Amino acid sequence: MFFKPFLLSKRYANCILAAFAVSMGSLIVGFSSGYTSPAITNMNYTLHMDTEEISWVGGLMPLAALVGGLSGGPLIEYLGRRIAISGTAIPFFVGWMLIANAYNVPMVFAGRALCGVCVGVVSLAFPVYLGETLQPEVRGALGLLPTAFGNTGILLAYFVGSHLDWSQLAFFGAALPVPFFLLMLLTPETPYWYVSKGRVEDARKSLQWLRGKNVNVDKEMRDLTRLQADSNLLGGNVIGQLFSRRNMPALLIALGLMIFQQFSGINAVIFYAQSIFQMSGSSIDTNLSSIIIGLVNFVSTFIATALIDRLGRKILLYISSTSMIITLMALGAYCYLKIAKVDVSAYGWLPLGCLVIYVLGFSVGFGPIPWLMLGEILPAKIRGSAAAMATGLNWTCAFIVTKTFHTLSNAIQMHGTLWLFGVICLAGLFFVIFFVPETRGKTLEEIELKLTGGSRRVRNIKSSKTAQNGC
Repeated sequence: MFFKPFLLSKRYANCILAAFAVSMGSLIVGFSSGYTSPAITNMNYTLHMDTEEISWVGGLMPLAALVGGLSGGPLIEYLGRRIAISGTAIPFFVGWMLIANAYNVPMVFAGRALCGVCVGVVSLAFPVYLGETLQPEVRGALGLLPTAFGNTGILLAYFVGSHLDWSQLAFFGAALPVPFFLLMLLTPETPYWYVSKGRVEDARKSLQWLRGKNVNVDKEMRDLTRLQADSNLLGGNVIGQLFSRRNMPALLIALGLMIFQQFSGINAVIFYAQSIFQMSGSSIDTNLSSIIIGLVNFVSTFIATALIDRLGRKILLYISSTSMIITLMALGAYCYLKIAKVDVSAYGWLPLGCLVIYVLGFSVGFGPIPWLMLGEILPAKIRGSAAAMATGLNWTCAFIVTKTFHTLSNAIQMHGTLWLFGVICLAGLFFVIFFVPETRGKTLEEIELKLTGGSRRVRNIKSSKTAQNGC
């Protein structure tokens, strides 16, 4: 059995509830991403869209998510993580109802844009919330639940969409925010946010609920308040803190992980899988190949959930990088030999085999772990603003990769494009080796102290201030 006994432990019952509630929101995100695939064809028959309008039905959501990602940082800082997350249920519902009742294309655009903004907000809020509420020993497995539920949402959209038309499918989407909102009502705000606002008693109540009524939370509360006191002592405005020497390592690691995640080429592979199979001359049916890749993407996240607290973040990132490098280089070589008129018919299975291993490798490492570590490595003082920056960068890179894929493949051929992604994955491997810390089993306080230089710097500041006061 892969999963740890914590799933059956009463000690973690409330943490599991909190993770499940947040993951229901991720299910909506996945459903929003998968909606266009089954819906766009029969939507076109009803609303008579041109090619440009069809492209914007799919493209509006990631662009709006960029806006939501940038605005989500201030929202989770001022309103709190829980209110910002649960508050997206209402615009999610409105967005889906606009699509479901649309009698023209602008209504569909408005609904997709509204859902996209919510996707951007929750994509940064989920890892922050879970990072601040879960115990170190279960933070890895439960922290990956949103990714697993997101992939479930994509499959749900494909399955339900095969039985319903675009409007009925949107009504189904409008029903999903209801259980999400009700579950979020049962969860507390994070103790970290309460402490940052000086609400220590509320923080204690939240922490006691999360850890269980019979668990002594005194030590964890002391660590929380000491960390906040150290952060307050350093002072400075948000922008100054964000780019300070103390916080820069954590910020750069978070940004680097997001860059390498997207420039590994994953969205190009997922969005244009059928084109890749056709251009590579695979002998296996393209529709069947796409379905297989979708199922692998779904299953592999659960594999990561089972392994992450056993092997650690860095080991899975090593496995992820290595598998993507090998498969991208091999598939690129296959495409090159195809163009060079070498007979590769005996290896017609290779494109599917490479992409299956590539997606499997991505989904156990570079897919979910950058989001998980977003809630782990960012210091409490800048967590909201830094998460917003990282999320905005992620959506920007995703847009660049998907928008330029065909241009790149025309300019340097398919093999050159795949090799380019492979070289970027190689750079990502070295980035993980030399810069990314292992966070398995460590508290957020321990991670922050390691990345920011620890309490020594704070003690030096205290000593300096004491000396100044004594003069």
